[in-house]
Amino acid sequence: MSDNSQTILAPDGRKDSVIELERVTIRFAGDSGDGMQLTGNQFTDAAAHIGNDLATLPDYPSEIRAPAGTIAGVSAFQLQFASVDIKTPGDDVDVLVAMNAAALKVNLMDLHAGGIILVDEDGFSEKDLEKAGYRENPLSDGSLKNFRLIKADITASTVRAVEAVGVKGKNAARCKNFFTLGMMYWLYDRSPKPTEDWIQQKFSKKPEIAAANLAALRAGYNYCETVELFPVTYRVPQAPQLPGTYKRVSGNEATALGFVAAASQAKKNLFLGSYPITPATDILSELADLKHFGIRTLQAEDEIAGICSAIGASFAGDLAITTTSGPGLCLKSEALNLAVMAELPLVVVDVQRGGPSTGLPTKVEQSDLLQALYGRNGDSPVPVIAAKTPGDCFWAAIEASRTAIRYMTPVILLTDGYLGNGAEPFRIPEVSELPTIEVSHPTDPLSFNPYLRNDRGARPWALPGTPGMEHRIGGLEKSSPTGTMSHDPNVHHRMTMERQAKVAAVAADVGPTPLEGAPEGELLVISWGGTYGAVSSAVATVNSRGTHKVGHVHLRWINPLPTDLAQVVGKYKKILVPELNVGQLKGYLQSKLLRPMEGLSKVAGKPFKISELVTAIEKSLGA
Repeated sequence: MSDNSQTILAPDGRKDSVIELERVTIRFAGDSGDGMQLTGNQFTDAAAHIGNDLATLPDYPSEIRAPAGTIAGVSAFQLQFASVDIKTPGDDVDVLVAMNAAALKVNLMDLHAGGIILVDEDGFSEKDLEKAGYRENPLSDGSLKNFRLIKADITASTVRAVEAVGVKGKNAARCKNFFTLGMMYWLYDRSPKPTEDWIQQKFSKKPEIAAANLAALRAGYNYCETVELFPVTYRVPQAPQLPGTYKRVSGNEATALGFVAAASQAKKNLFLGSYPITPATDILSELADLKHFGIRTLQAEDEIAGICSAIGASFAGDLAITTTSGPGLCLKSEALNLAVMAELPLVVVDVQRGGPSTGLPTKVEQSDLLQALYGRNGDSPVPVIAAKTPGDCFWAAIEASRTAIRYMTPVILLTDGYLGNGAEPFRIPEVSELPTIEVSHPTDPLSFNPYLRNDRGARPWALPGTPGMEHRIGGLEKSSPTGTMSHDPNVHHRMTMERQAKVAAVAADVGPTPLEGAPEGELLVISWGGTYGAVSSAVATVNSRGTHKVGHVHLRWINPLPTDLAQVVGKYKKILVPELNVGQLKGYLQSKLLRPMEGLSKVAGKPFKISELVTAIEKSLGA
């Protein structure tokens, strides 16, 4: 927990039992059936209700229906909540809630010395220990002496608590996550009422389940008070925020809402054609739930059908999108080439995950960058933009949509599993804050040619059914400006260069290179995507010591790059590029800027810790 904690004094000057903290990082961990994601989300909502700044990191098991109680079946949810601005879900964990032996074994390494371990003793039977690979019970063998171990019979206490409402056996034990949540609400001095309201609403048609969960939640809260399980409670005050209405959003939810806003600004129907794939499926689910706004979603039979349906919707005049992850982007590549050749606006969202192939489907990675840049046949350039935070996914979706329409081209939007599943407070913008998206469709047949380009290199977006707007479309090369099919080598050369120039022209909208930290100096750290929060915090930490000058550039646009990037890079002696792959951005930038660069790679299925980056920066500086 934060080192600058303070004890709250009672009015008469005596010490109260509430200690104020600046920030806390909690990880809930248990079997995949223990409801840890729900527990974490409810605690997150409670933190947001109070006004804490927060960031979350859900961690799902990769194996579907792994045997209960095994290492492979552990599910976890980490969140950091604070009274100050934070940019990550935390490095080392302050409190680890472990519902069984496997959860303890998998997550103990991330708990700092002196941290709190709250365990369900009922999850440490001989069978549980054997499944987790323990030879001795860690709760009694002294191996946890460097931590504050709190043992409670959570499952048994839950069963007793819900008996009064007529729920027994396995159904009663399923409520233990709410019992645990009640304990954590007591420990961090926050009301369980937001969760009580959620339970009553969620299970309004199942009153017996609602009653059982409410009983478990209240019993867990009262349990801490009755047995005096913790000597003190803790309080994390509200964080300062800009005025406005806030909502806790995940990156996938923000992406979906961004496309809704973009369609509204463009005065277009929104169409999503997609095939479900982890971790992108939530975007499809979110937009399907918004069908009452006229949004149309198609759950296609495969990835190819998903993108092809979106291409058809774009041809018909909709704002068309398709969503996927790395394996799906491979399958979409042929149809994406069709969209490049047809020069139709389309946004392809890639929520990256661990690869290759099926890889680590529930873990984070940034390993699709080169696929997004080059993963098509022929010279087939597309603009590539990457979101940097869960909330930024909203703005990135709008920017990708605006670019696709403005330049009549498919655009790839890169997020990742960390951003897509993670959450943060998001200030809902006013309509006046949204960028305008201008759309025009030709109606005069006398001045129409399907490949007559404007000053940006974009061809006209002619809607089918408009008199005189008939034109050929497809994957064969076209003549400019007539759009007739051509096998002339000179025509193919000219059209290839025109498509390339159109994508390069997007740089006019990219703007100057964003720079944090020292404007010149010893080291520049260049990052992209979901690494922003950790890298920004690490650079600020190093600069705060006053002995080195370190700058930080976080790239939003990968293709095209900002036009002044080479000038900015030239002001630093060394360049460090941290990324969750084996050096894809580093190699790309070296080829573009002709500067030697150091890389920092991590492909462990987890995001960077701030401490890892601070160490790497200091090593690069020779500190």
